[in-house]
Amino acid sequence: MGFDDRVRTFVVGGTSGIGHAVVEALQARPGEIVAASRATGFDISDPAQAKAFFEQQGSFDHLVITAGSQAPGGELSELDLTAAKAAFETKFWGSVTTVQAAVPHIRPGGTITLTTGFLARRTVPGTFVKTAMNAALEATVKILARELAPLRVNAVSPGLTKTEAYTGMTPEARAQMYQGAAENLPAGRVAQAQDLAAGYLFAIDTPSVTGTVIDIDGGALVA
Repeated sequence: MGFDDRVRTFVVGGTSGIGHAVVEALQARPGEIVAASRATGFDISDPAQAKAFFEQQGSFDHLVITAGSQAPGGELSELDLTAAKAAFETKFWGSVTTVQAAVPHIRPGGTITLTTGFLARRTVPGTFVKTAMNAALEATVKILARELAPLRVNAVSPGLTKTEAYTGMTPEARAQMYQGAAENLPAGRVAQAQDLAAGYLFAIDTPSVTGTVIDIDGGALVA
């Protein structure tokens, strides 16, 4: 589906980080972009709120979900399972809740693009929660691509990306983290949010892409 003034795209998680970069990329095109997040009063983990939101908004063409959660790390023996369940509730079930509420309003030719993460397919001890919820989303994408066809359903899988998610670290620690990661990545650099935005636009623009996970991780999966 090409872009013109009638095309409407919703970006859930679109007020910060990767989602905001997607919104900025879409703003260079014709059409209407709606950015929703907790900052705008939209809670992806609330089914009633999601249903009411999309009913109020009416028909649209593309749904991008970049909203996520802070997942606790650590080995299973020491893991805070309450925090782990809360993270899963937000990112996994929140994404599913949003899709379920949105689908009746997506016009033919539309797309849904979710966000996972490279840990879904890379074994790193201490990342059980991130691995489980991202792997669950990637499996869900493939099922939904069949169930919702001809709507196209894909996911973008980021690696470490420079966003405000790390502003809680000191500037020195953050720079050291980025430098260390870049030195170990085949691409030799840590992704910018704009790099990720290009992946979401690819999923929207390419008519033959569905049931696919688009990796934008600097080569982390092959490092």
